[in-house]
Amino acid sequence: MDVVPPKPGMIDTWLKKHTLIHTGATRHPFILAIRDGTVDISAFKRWLSQDYIFVRAFVPFAASLVVKGWKNSDDSDGDVEVILSGLAALNDEIDWFKKQASKWGVDLSVVAPQQPALDYCRFLENLTSPEVEYTVAMTAYWAIEAVYQESFAHCLEEGFKTRPELQEVCHRWGNDGFGSYCSAIRSIADRLLLKASDDEVRKAEVTFLRVLEYEVEFWNMSRGIPRY
Repeated sequence: MDVVPPKPGMIDTWLKKHTLIHTGATRHPFILAIRDGTVDISAFKRWLSQDYIFVRAFVPFAASLVVKGWKNSDDSDGDVEVILSGLAALNDEIDWFKKQASKWGVDLSVVAPQQPALDYCRFLENLTSPEVEYTVAMTAYWAIEAVYQESFAHCLEEGFKTRPELQEVCHRWGNDGFGSYCSAIRSIADRLLLKASDDEVRKAEVTFLRVLEYEVEFWNMSRGIPRY
């Protein structure tokens, strides 16, 4: 499936405005190490176990978007169907994490969440609140998915030296189909932002930046870099 470039909108403006932190999240040293084949496998295993914890917390957040979409969009928009397709894929994703953990000898039953994972999961939980506007929550949803898509797609771009045993991981989020899905949810977010109040747009921008910050902290944690 070809990736359809999204039309310019508020998100395009933010990406230009916040290039530095966006690049920090999508071209993090952890990702670059996967791409050039130098990643420490212990760092990869740490990411795998902590991201499994994150994905489990991501499920109720995605489910809350179905409710928000149902209440705040028309059938003609197709928002609920788009969100549902992503929610349905999460069951396979959790199963994928379990299989990868078995493959790499990671016992998920004894993994304790590290602080960056706990903070990120708490952030997701807060977004499920009915008080959080649909526009804000949808912006977060797009940002979270897009960071992974852009990051892991980079590990498969021309000149990559990603180790063969890690290429499956990169294909999980770096494939064109997932890129198309990210474009679809970005289009929804941009449509909502176009109609949103100035206050909602400000909240959505702050949320976008918080997602990028949490992603950077998550990658840092994966590399074993302590927080100060």
